[in-house]
Amino acid sequence: MQKIATVSEMRQVSRELRAKGGRIALVPTMGALHAGHRALIEAAKKSGDTVVVSIFVNALQLPSAEAVAYPRTPEADLALCTEANADVVFMPAVEEIYPRGYSTYVMEEAYSKPLCGVSRPTQFRGVTTIIVKLINIVSPGRLFIGQKDVQQAALLRKMMADLHLDVAVDMVPTAREADGLAFGVRNRELTTSQRTEAVVVQQALAKAKEMVGSGVRSTDRVVAEVTHIIGQRRRLRVIYISIVDGTTMEAEREIIPGKSLLMIAVWVDEVRLIDNLPL
Repeated sequence: MQKIATVSEMRQVSRELRAKGGRIALVPTMGALHAGHRALIEAAKKSGDTVVVSIFVNALQLPSAEAVAYPRTPEADLALCTEANADVVFMPAVEEIYPRGYSTYVMEEAYSKPLCGVSRPTQFRGVTTIIVKLINIVSPGRLFIGQKDVQQAALLRKMMADLHLDVAVDMVPTAREADGLAFGVRNRELTTSQRTEAVVVQQALAKAKEMVGSGVRSTDRVVAEVTHIIGQRRRLRVIYISIVDGTTMEAEREIIPGKSLLMIAVWVDEVRLIDNLPL
């Protein structure tokens, strides 16, 4: 596995690979890798492309306090990438990506507005900006994103179409821990009691799926039941619970099985968690 730290070297490696007819699959991450990231790398490997994993804490998409506190575990990250058979790890310094005087940003104005875009209005500007930069540096043909980040995947697909970027966005099913909690960087911050409360989110998702399976099509009924389940836990505070179109992220009045998504974001005390489930 090759480790690359500069934009110039990453571009050179990419050019050489593509000159030989090779294709690149990119797994963009912010590090502190876990089993969810491993699933993305393994899915990318199955594509048959050369797999590049980017590891860069993109402060543009995080509140300033979270960017500072975001865990940095470079040695463990490299070990996981090696075990998952990644071909290249691109680990640039901040100055490589955002040099002094940097002032250009990419914004998507529709899919980025609801859900996480309400409470974190600058998050997706950071996502679209870093992804465009990585595309220009790495020249991938495919990006691999987890289902957990479905809003991000949706807006990236919209961006690719709008900007005529010839890059496919492959979504990989959410990897979950034994208790059903979706793998996430912040899971490690949960205490035992917080975790007991957090897994209720998965139980609420399962109840929603059961209701739809029994014929319920009212978004209000499903959202009300999910809100009730989560509201019984004193440490959980709802950020949003919404049923949306899986492509546009627009709120729906009626559930369309196979098309609708239940989206949830909660605070577990001071830890923010997101999850979703196709209905």
